[in-house]
Amino acid sequence: MAFEQAVVDRFATEKRLAGLNILVAFLALALGGLMGVLQVLQYNGIDLYRYLTPIGFKGYYQGLSIHGVLNVLVFTTYYIVGFLTYIATRSFDRPLASRNLGWATFMVMTLGLVLTAIPLLSNNATVMFTFYPPLKADALYYIGLTLVVVGTWLLLINLVLTYRQWRTANPDVMTPLAAFMSVITMAMWTISTLGIAAEMLFLNIPWSLGFLQGTDPLLARTLFWFTGHPIVYFWLLPAYISWYTLVPRQAGGRLFSDPMARVSFILFLILSLPIGMHHQVTDPGISEIWKLVHAIFTFGVFFPSLLTFFNVVSSLENAGRARGGKGWLAWIFALPWGRPAFTTQVLAMLLFAFGGISGLVNASYNVNLVVHNTAWISGHFHLTVGTAVTLTFMGIAYWLVPHLAQRRLFSPKMALAQAWLWFFGMGLFSHFMHELGLRGMPRRTMIGAVPYMQQEWLQILPMTMIGGLLMFLSAILFYLNMLLTLTASPREEVPAVPFARAVSGPEDAPRFLDNWTPWLIGAFALLLINYGPTLYHLVTTTQLNIPGMRPY
Repeated sequence: MAFEQAVVDRFATEKRLAGLNILVAFLALALGGLMGVLQVLQYNGIDLYRYLTPIGFKGYYQGLSIHGVLNVLVFTTYYIVGFLTYIATRSFDRPLASRNLGWATFMVMTLGLVLTAIPLLSNNATVMFTFYPPLKADALYYIGLTLVVVGTWLLLINLVLTYRQWRTANPDVMTPLAAFMSVITMAMWTISTLGIAAEMLFLNIPWSLGFLQGTDPLLARTLFWFTGHPIVYFWLLPAYISWYTLVPRQAGGRLFSDPMARVSFILFLILSLPIGMHHQVTDPGISEIWKLVHAIFTFGVFFPSLLTFFNVVSSLENAGRARGGKGWLAWIFALPWGRPAFTTQVLAMLLFAFGGISGLVNASYNVNLVVHNTAWISGHFHLTVGTAVTLTFMGIAYWLVPHLAQRRLFSPKMALAQAWLWFFGMGLFSHFMHELGLRGMPRRTMIGAVPYMQQEWLQILPMTMIGGLLMFLSAILFYLNMLLTLTASPREEVPAVPFARAVSGPEDAPRFLDNWTPWLIGAFALLLINYGPTLYHLVTTTQLNIPGMRPY
């Protein structure tokens, strides 16, 4: 007990930072998720937005913007910053190099969040989370989001400083796996944000302040997707960190291969950056050649995902067999399905497999034209950020929140019920959104009020509502469990962070995997090749003459 208390005292600041960031993340998810329920009800002709009119709410499209910004941008970013702050420092077994910088990170992000919230809640930033021009938001919205991004840069600086301190003390040791993955995640994210930073600083902010008379939607969209697709991996890689370094131990086994895990993250660093144009296959003004190149590289980034699939499933098999499982598949039943942190994350993995399959359709240069801007995209998106990310983060919370609070999880049975409800609810919702997309239903649209509603949509839409309501019930159980854990559960000793050992450990990894320079050079080189010609053409030929509009 004395040893564990010493650990608690040593990492007290990191625990507070993690706890505050995760608290803000789940508050954002709660409000954004409520907007999502109102959307799926509106799809089915039940418009509850009108009851919010007395408090100044302007309806569906404002709710859609709040849903996207809070769930996709705020929830994920705050959770990731909190999780990586704690998991990286515990992996290094040393506190942050600069705790003051850690607090500065939280304060800069929170200042940005407040500035973003003011126009968002007053209907002066109803531009969806993609904020495509010529839709125009208040300047505070763009400035606020920029500050949130700048805050994440501060985390990378702090992790690099911590890594350098650790390296000085451990010159001949491979970087601990969770810390290695955390630094790669933040490095990839920081490089990718150069696009959105350029869009904000040189286009959106001057335009919204009146310093520019107009903008160019194509240049803005290209800069947005420079960041917009890598952000998917910014969300996913922290989930992968848990799947690789924590879930095998929680399952009662060992990670299959530490070197393979490192290779997969290096490939994500290199390949997840130069692929954003596959979101722009219908945009004029961009060469079809470069669209095709980005599509090919998008298929390339599927390979580290396959490595992850093989490595994680092999780790689960190791755990199942260690627990007495036999046969080709019977080991699955020996896994600890009664443990919420384990089960919740495995269910997220299962649904994410289908998200990966639909993602290959989105990335296909020709097939994409069938599903582009349809409900199919929303179905895919909810399998990735809504399940692989959100459900995994909930699963992490089932051990991390009790760990940070030094309290027992209030109800493991409630947690298991929550996980399965989300699994089945998202399964229904996403499947039928994919189906509606194939039948031509558009996304980003107030479907319940459109004059072109089709009978075949009406037959399917109730299934999306059932799925959405199941997820809403699941979310209620999650928040209730977390609240009772923090207020009503008895205190207990802090268990150790459940880092997994590996069958093939870091000693089997070649040293060049721990050399950051070639991988960073490779990432920048591919970015320059894949984006340089297009951005040069757009920057040198564009005319900033498109005025802004606020239709909602």
